[in-house]
Amino acid sequence: MVPGPGSHAHARLGLAAIFGSTFLELIGYFMLLPLLLLRLKGADVSSSVAGLFAACGWAGIFLFTPFSSWVAQGLGRRPALWLAAAIPALASLGFALTDDLATWFALELLAGAASGLRWVLAEAIVAEFAPQGQRGRYVGLFETMVGTTFVIGPAVLVWVGPSSPEALWVAIGFIMAGLLWTFLVPEMPPAADAATSAVGIRGVWHALLRHPIIMLAGFVGGFFESGVTSILPLYGLALGWTGAASALLVAASGLGSAVMMLPVGVIADRFMDQAAGRRSLMVVLAWMTLGATIAVPLVGHLVWLAWPVVFLWGGAGGSLYTLAMIDIGAREQGVTLVNSTAVLVLTYTFGSMAASATSGFLLQWSATAGFPALLASVAGIGCYALMRARRAGSTHTV
Repeated sequence: MVPGPGSHAHARLGLAAIFGSTFLELIGYFMLLPLLLLRLKGADVSSSVAGLFAACGWAGIFLFTPFSSWVAQGLGRRPALWLAAAIPALASLGFALTDDLATWFALELLAGAASGLRWVLAEAIVAEFAPQGQRGRYVGLFETMVGTTFVIGPAVLVWVGPSSPEALWVAIGFIMAGLLWTFLVPEMPPAADAATSAVGIRGVWHALLRHPIIMLAGFVGGFFESGVTSILPLYGLALGWTGAASALLVAASGLGSAVMMLPVGVIADRFMDQAAGRRSLMVVLAWMTLGATIAVPLVGHLVWLAWPVVFLWGGAGGSLYTLAMIDIGAREQGVTLVNSTAVLVLTYTFGSMAASATSGFLLQWSATAGFPALLASVAGIGCYALMRARRAGSTHTV
C-alpha cells in the first residue's frame, strides 16, 4: 500500500523533494532567460522580437494551465510532475544546440507550458503534504523560497559572467539538477476524486464558479506583485529618477514579497477559526494595497514615499496569492485541488499581464492621474469584494 501524505516521513520527503527541485530549476530558469535575451540582442535581434520571445514563456503558462488537471488525471500527479520538469530540461539543451530563432520561440513556448504544469502541481502538492495546522507556514515558506530565486538566478549569472561560454551550461546544469531532484518525489496514491472530478477547461470553470474569490485574490495579487513590479523602472523614470534608482524599485517590491509572505502564512495558522482568519487577513492586505495606491499622488512631492509604497505592493500582492493558496489547500485534495490551483495561477498570470499592458500606457499618458487611478480602482474592487466575502462567512466563496 502506498503511504499517503498523512504519513510524517512520507510528507517530509515530499516537501523536501518539491522545495529542492523547484529551487534548483528556478535558479536555472532565472539564469537562462536573461542570458538568452542578451544573446538575442548580441545577434542584433530587435528589442521588440526579444520582448516577444520573453512573452512566449508566459503565453505557454497561460494557454496550458487549464489542462493541468487533465494531465494529472491521465498520468498521475507524480509522473505529471516528472514530465513538467523534463520538458524545460530538454528545451534548455535545445537552446544550446541551435541558434535558429523560430526553434527558440517554439522551445520557449513549450518550456512555458511545462512550467505552468509544474507551477500548479508543485503548489498543490505543497498544500497537500503540509502538516495539519501548519499549512500556512509551509505555503508561505515555499512562496518565499520561490521569491529568492528571482534574485539568486541573476546573481549566479553575474558571478559566472553572462558573456562566458560556461554560463549557458551552468544554467542547464541547475535545470537538470532540478529534474533529478524531482525523481525524489515519493509515490502518491491515486487521487480519491480522480474518476469523478471534471478536468481541463470544464474542471477549471467549475472551480472558478465554486470559489470566485480565488479569481479575485489571484488577479489582485498578480496585478500588484508581478505586473506593476515589471513596470516600476518606467515609474521611476517618470518621477525623474536615474535608471539605477528606478531599477532598485523592483528590488523594494521583491523585498516586500520575501519579508511578508511567511509571516502572513504563520499568522493564518494561528486563528482558531482559520477560514474566518484568512478572510480577515485578505481584507487587511487589500486595504493595505489600497492605502499604498492612495499615497501615489504624494510621491511627486515626497519622493522617499515611493519605497514603502512599492514594498507594500509587492508584499500585500504576494501575500494575497499565498492566502488564496492556503485556503484552497485547506479545503481540497487531489484533482479538485489541482483545478483550483490552476484557477489561481491563471488569474495571477492574467493580473500580471493586465497590469503590464495598461500601466505602461498610463504612465506615458498620465503618470500623475491615470496611473494612480487605475491602481486605486483595482485595489478598491478587491477591498469591496473581499469585505463582502468576509461578511458572508461562507467557505463556498473563500
